Amino acid sequence: MKKITLLAALFGTFISATYAQNKLGYINSRELLEVMPEVKKADSSLQIYAKSFQDQLESMSKEYESKVKDFQANEKTMNEAVKEVKVKEVQQLQERMETLQQSAQEKTAKRREEMYKPILEKADKAIKDVAKENKYDYIFDASGGAILFAKDSDNVLSLVKTKLGIK
Repeated sequence: MKKITLLAALFGTFISATYAQNKLGYINSRELLEVMPEVKKADSSLQIYAKSFQDQLESMSKEYESKVKDFQANEKTMNEAVKEVKVKEVQQLQERMETLQQSAQEKTAKRREEMYKPILEKADKAIKDVAKENKYDYIFDASGGAILFAKDSDNVLSLVKTKLGIK
């Protein structure tokens, strides 16, 4: 029994010593992305792209309001067949607006993903390069809130920014 306890203690000491030798660093990835010029360009492009959909929706919304007002103003003078056609027109326009809105959200999200993919890959490569060059065993992302304590000396943001050529 004493041998098992002694072996467990030695093993625990060995494990502790191994982990104590690891060099740890951290970075706030949100902060990094905020200073990358590529992100600003991508965001600007995405705003223009999304605005085109918004303009289209606003135009359709004006048309919708106009058709509803026209229907309400002339409803009493319309026969049932005309009323039915007008109601159907308004419903179809509303459905087209909903479809466009959903499509716009999906297309904008897809465009964002496509535009951000190379940016995120570039940031990831820079972080990995900094880790290798500076012999870090682990680099944690502080933007997720998982780090409870970290020395400023282990923040690799400045090293990654330098690697990316960002001041």
